[in-house]
Amino acid sequence: MSNDETVLFNNLRKISTDSVAGVLLKKGLRNQWVRGPMPMRVDFPRTVGRAFTMRFIPAREAVEGAVPRKMPVNRDAVEMMPPGCIAIADARSIRDAATFGDIVVERMVKRGVAGIVTDGAVRDRMGLLASRMPIWMSGITAPPPAASLMLADWQQPIACGGVAVFPDDIIMCDSDGVMVIPQAFLEEVVVLGMEQEHLDKWQIDQIKRGVALPDLAPMPRNDGKSSKN
Repeated sequence: MSNDETVLFNNLRKISTDSVAGVLLKKGLRNQWVRGPMPMRVDFPRTVGRAFTMRFIPAREAVEGAVPRKMPVNRDAVEMMPPGCIAIADARSIRDAATFGDIVVERMVKRGVAGIVTDGAVRDRMGLLASRMPIWMSGITAPPPAASLMLADWQQPIACGGVAVFPDDIIMCDSDGVMVIPQAFLEEVVVLGMEQEHLDKWQIDQIKRGVALPDLAPMPRNDGKSSKN
């Protein structure tokens, strides 16, 4: 990661998914919030990284025994994950089989993976929490992936929670869910997102002082002018 990109990612961690959603909406991108996944713990730190995509398909019993030889499996994909990435899985919103469990996740921790997003379920709740891996998921289950899912591919375009995700898109996650930021919008999202955070804080301060919503004045700008929400 270049120094410029490191700065952008660090600044992005100071911005909420709410602000990013607003910025992208104004840019015409209306479908960037991933439906379903929420954090296993609401106190996970805001997590940012490039997407490492995974695509699951329905399991087929006729090839179940041949999966390690003929189809990729989670453990193969994990060994390809670069440090700092966020593994994001299209599990077809299936919640009766896990996409990740504690053994696989422990290896992901060792490889420096920054976080996990799945529109499906995970298992081994206590082990996952103990790993301290930030995880956004749609449910908890007991059955392993082979109960109804198999991994078909990775690092290809996927649909996670109804959102198109391409390898190396920027994924950001916080207590309000998961946003997908196309690379071409990253720098602008950071600049406008930080402005929105500043505006939101100023408006909250006004409300705490007793100002009624209809009476909120435009926030003063450094050049002496005012900016409107």
